[in-house]
Amino acid sequence: MRIAIFGSKHQKKVQVEKLFKILMDNDVEIYLQDKFYKYLRDVLHLQYNIAGIIKDENFDVDLVVSIGGDGTFLRTASIIGKKNMPILGINAGRLGFLADVGEEDLEDTFADIFSGNYRIEHRSQLQLSTEHRDYHGFNYALNEVAILKQDTASMITVHAHINDEYLTSYEADGLIIATPTGSTAYALSIGGPVMAPTASNFIIAAVAPHSLSNRPLVVTDDCVLILDVESRNESFLISLDGRSNTFVTGTKLIIKKADFSLKVLKRKENTFYNTLRNKLMWGVDPRQS
Repeated sequence: MRIAIFGSKHQKKVQVEKLFKILMDNDVEIYLQDKFYKYLRDVLHLQYNIAGIIKDENFDVDLVVSIGGDGTFLRTASIIGKKNMPILGINAGRLGFLADVGEEDLEDTFADIFSGNYRIEHRSQLQLSTEHRDYHGFNYALNEVAILKQDTASMITVHAHINDEYLTSYEADGLIIATPTGSTAYALSIGGPVMAPTASNFIIAAVAPHSLSNRPLVVTDDCVLILDVESRNESFLISLDGRSNTFVTGTKLIIKKADFSLKVLKRKENTFYNTLRNKLMWGVDPRQS
């Protein structure tokens, strides 16, 4: 089995050592992202016999492992791009909705993987298009597309159309278009609903709207959203899963469901609802802790 490992620069040495021992004991061909390889070698002083170093997007493996937090998972997903490779998230961060495998579950998780006892979830993504291809970089998002003001003084106005039908003009600090996967990320922090990750919907939610009647809206994911932005300083920010570009006003934004999905590997007993209950501490009475 060929496994590629991508990681952040904030790792517990004992967790990394445990992961590599499991993989090497099972004769896995290990490929390392070049930046992560240098971090293991130069900072953690770990050296392993690996099959190769990944320096760009030209690689082919059976499984991609992201070790870090959800941010590392999102960056890894953007590198995978349209490749039909499953990704597993190992949590070395804090909350971890995407990277939800803890250190204590490593052995059981890989035992399930090596025996084929797992499931694959297909996560929908968003595609951002503009008339002149103004966005530089990977123009897809697993969590959300965020349209945000650049300065601290004034709001922006986002004129929104759905399938060529006018919806409304949002006066706000920004507008979030989120996938079901992203419903537990930025959209959740601004009052959006939690959605099952395989639902066929998107969320439209304003950031600090000027009107209290502007509530988060759930639409079907076959919709095409067309957005025009007004701003006093003639520019605004576009962020795709944290990857940001500055746009000038007058740029028409077209957001729709991507024509490919991301394959996320999950243990069969590790369900979304179990993750919700544990990560958000549902049903926990802090007075009893």
